[in-house]
Amino acid sequence: MPQLAFASSFWESYDVLEKPVKAGVRKAMEKFQRLTVAELHADKGLHLESVDKARDPRMRTIRINDFWRGVVLAPDDGSDVFLLVNVVPHDDAYTWAAKRLYTTNSATRALEVRNVVAIEQLTPALEKAAAAAGSLLFAKYSDKVLRELGIDDQVLRAVRTIVDKPQLQAFETLLPEDQCEVLQYLAEGFSPDEVYRDVVAVRRPVDAGPDPDESLAVVIANTASRITLVTGPEELADILEKPFAAWRVFLHPSQRRVAYRVSYGGPVQVTGGPGTGKTVAALHRVKHLLTRSADARVLLTTYTNALAASLRENLSMLLDGDPSLLDRVDVTTVNAYAHGVVTRHDGKVPSPLNDRDERLLWQRVVKQLGLPWTEQFLAQEYRHVVLAQDLRDLDAYRAASRRGRGSALSPARREQLWSGIELFESLLRERQVTTHLKVCARAADLLAATAPTHDHVVIDEAQDLHPTQWRVLRRAVASGGDDLFITGDPHQRIYDSKVSLGSLGIAVTGRSHRLRINYRSTEEILAWATHILTPVTVEDLGGEGSDTLSGYRSLLHGRRPHVNGYGSEQAEAASLVERVQDWIAQGIRPSEIGVCARFNVLLDKAYDKLDAAGVPVVKVKDNPGPDVDGVRLATMHAMKGLEFRCVAVLGTTASAVPFTREVTPASVDALQHDSDLLRERCLLFVACTRAREALAVSWSGTASPFVPPES
Repeated sequence: MPQLAFASSFWESYDVLEKPVKAGVRKAMEKFQRLTVAELHADKGLHLESVDKARDPRMRTIRINDFWRGVVLAPDDGSDVFLLVNVVPHDDAYTWAAKRLYTTNSATRALEVRNVVAIEQLTPALEKAAAAAGSLLFAKYSDKVLRELGIDDQVLRAVRTIVDKPQLQAFETLLPEDQCEVLQYLAEGFSPDEVYRDVVAVRRPVDAGPDPDESLAVVIANTASRITLVTGPEELADILEKPFAAWRVFLHPSQRRVAYRVSYGGPVQVTGGPGTGKTVAALHRVKHLLTRSADARVLLTTYTNALAASLRENLSMLLDGDPSLLDRVDVTTVNAYAHGVVTRHDGKVPSPLNDRDERLLWQRVVKQLGLPWTEQFLAQEYRHVVLAQDLRDLDAYRAASRRGRGSALSPARREQLWSGIELFESLLRERQVTTHLKVCARAADLLAATAPTHDHVVIDEAQDLHPTQWRVLRRAVASGGDDLFITGDPHQRIYDSKVSLGSLGIAVTGRSHRLRINYRSTEEILAWATHILTPVTVEDLGGEGSDTLSGYRSLLHGRRPHVNGYGSEQAEAASLVERVQDWIAQGIRPSEIGVCARFNVLLDKAYDKLDAAGVPVVKVKDNPGPDVDGVRLATMHAMKGLEFRCVAVLGTTASAVPFTREVTPASVDALQHDSDLLRERCLLFVACTRAREALAVSWSGTASPFVPPES
């Protein structure tokens, strides 16, 4: 009986198909498994056909329906493994298949694909341009060195035309995967020995002989990171039912070089815009650390409970549910980790205030002492100066820098303000309550006096961590090689935390990596959403300079976002129901649709409208598991770190984004005012970049000033 394997290119094509086409694919694959190899070649209903003028003679197509075809790589060596590589319209299938060539990498022994026709067409013209260039990107590497790293003759000829990194990036979609990654490493300054160690050796089979085994079944087995082999009908049905989940943990070549580097000499920082695979890289780094050492304990941490739940789900998928690995990983939020440290040491559970009660307590401080500041200003001073710098007394506060605070304070004013800090902390003790950040401060003190709890810490969504939270993580692991692996995007900073990593003993100089290719959203969604942040400057992750989205791009294309205003909330909600029903009719699973708004009030109305229309719907805050069907509803803040095929962003009005209560008046603190407005922009940017294929942004009344035009 033939065996089926699926290439990553198949998942990317299958995932966007409409529901009837997906059903056709499933039916064809089920039939495929029932036939013998001889019956397949005898054309028993699947129309396994050769591709005319194909550069790879193993290329075949199979019939899905009258319009759609599957593209298959068929064995020509007597084996029984067939590789499904794409699903495309009939005419496009033959054109696409004719240009592709699948080969075995001489170094890694993995199966690779290239657009051989495009490379052949481009290379001669680039050779002429290269002859006139002053220098070439890979001139210092001999042909022998490049061949030892797996670069074959055709790619080598093209490599000798590449002038700089942008030109290499333009080639990336044409080149074979492993060879492309070797070139990316070399372009970043890694030595050939390092590239062999970090790219070739980790993929090369242990028992690899002097010459590659060209058998398709063997090569597919050597390419487990990019190819999924299916062994039976039940596994086939399961994997075709959950392709989007599989795609979320697939590691693209541009991310593998940072996730699977054998070892780093200290903290590592990985930045990039939404959808560039920072979280995927973090998950794979956890896998690497666990499999490299049989007893290593890893702390995988993030900012919110929803994100932690998502990380747990995806890590379990990546590790195939292996308890021997999963039991050595603690996946939690920073606050929950700190809470556990304090509880275990002090023997009692801390009771942090919620935001509303903390605000009321600051109001009492202002009123009781007759202070000349608002409760908002005091709370921010406490957060951004006192807790951020771990100030314990008035003398320390007098001498402290207030960088980023727009209102100067004289020594007398600082003394007056410190009395408010002391009263606030006194009221906390009196009520036997605390704040989340004070729990973190206590945990950091405890960890400083005891042994680290973990061997490695992997941090996702790092841009929103407060300095106090950073101190906890810094002390959770001993300083040294592979201690901290940090991922984040300052353009998604939605909680106004300002930090200097260097001041906290976290030096990432020489170990910073930037991801620029978006693998989630279409270029149309990406370009529109990026305009939300175009007017502003964003501080980088470590607080040492500015960050930019320059060069940030997507290789996917699709529909432009739908941006529209309505005369009333009722009309907006009615339009939402129609849009969601239309997405579901196209074959989108309800759980692959996200609906968000700034406030729960509007979300509750959307919930009622969708439910009344018979659309299954659940709220993210209720922590529905991956098997629970239903459109996901969440606030903009709760959308952080999540992703969906389709997203509707509701209520983007001038009164909601920016929300006045969350913005410090310029008259109180001009710098904080600007920082608050930036945070509001980032919040909308985060919400809109959760979408992979379709985005709809709507409002009733006056639109938010942050909403760019539709085109």
